[in-house]
Amino acid sequence: MDYKEGKVLEKGIALKGVKHFHPQQIFECGQCFRWTSLSEEKDHYLGVVAGKVVEVKLVEDEVVLLGITEEEFQVFFKDYFDLSRDYGKVKRILRKDPLLKKAVAFGYGIRILKQDPFETLISFILSSNNLIPKIREGIRRISELYGEPILYEGETYYAFPAPEALSRATEEELRGIGLGYRAAYIEKTAKLVYEASLLREEKEKRVLSTREKELILYDLTYISELLEEECLKALERFPGVGIKVTDCVMLFSMGKTGAFPVDVWVKKAMVHFYGAEPKSLPKMRSFAKEKFGDLAGFSQQYLFYYAREKKIRIPEEKKQK
Repeated sequence: MDYKEGKVLEKGIALKGVKHFHPQQIFECGQCFRWTSLSEEKDHYLGVVAGKVVEVKLVEDEVVLLGITEEEFQVFFKDYFDLSRDYGKVKRILRKDPLLKKAVAFGYGIRILKQDPFETLISFILSSNNLIPKIREGIRRISELYGEPILYEGETYYAFPAPEALSRATEEELRGIGLGYRAAYIEKTAKLVYEASLLREEKEKRVLSTREKELILYDLTYISELLEEECLKALERFPGVGIKVTDCVMLFSMGKTGAFPVDVWVKKAMVHFYGAEPKSLPKMRSFAKEKFGDLAGFSQQYLFYYAREKKIRIPEEKKQK
């Protein structure tokens, strides 16, 4: 466990002796979109998570979580921040690779969040060929239009909508808030997830029809329990979901730490550190999964953060300049 003890505060909880935890590195390494920095030092963030508005403050080796109770921490946020995992052990294994060692040291405070699968799926469908500011804006608009309001410190925020709420959205409405061609994918995905969730209990009461048996395969609870390769195949059935989005959903919400999403920054890191061919993304993914095994997802986060923060450029980009 990567903290020593928790102390209850009037408006939250303080974790003492926290290791391997830095808000900026956690919230700005490409895995989430609803956390916003409140300080120039990047040690104080506010986020909307699981219907709550939460603040995270780093003070030396103490992490203060405001907006939650001790029970909420134990039941949900302890797992959300992956605090039961020994990241020191993860780092010791990954540092055996001399090329990755520098990235691990640079991203010393990274942790992989365990997010809601539905929100993560929709968010990364929206991320396809998109810039982070636009992704964040799209998620904000979806939440304001279909999510429940949350009052926190005199301000109103909006939770990400549940599948039932978003399933009522039309493609036209989603295009109207600027989601473009992704609107069709999000509309269909929300309906599939919601309808499949309804059948989860029904299958215990009666025999499902042939169509219902096909539909229940879109149940995210069922999908998250599959082994990695079967999970990947199941997620790729959703409209607009390719290998990168699938890997992101598996890694950032389903605990599949062997997943290795390859985006533009990871591609640059793989070329920079390992001499990978810039145009061979499937080979990069296979190489990382074979080299790092169940820790491939952690290596991905260290590589992504290092490449983006260092603004790594690869030979093909230098030639174009």
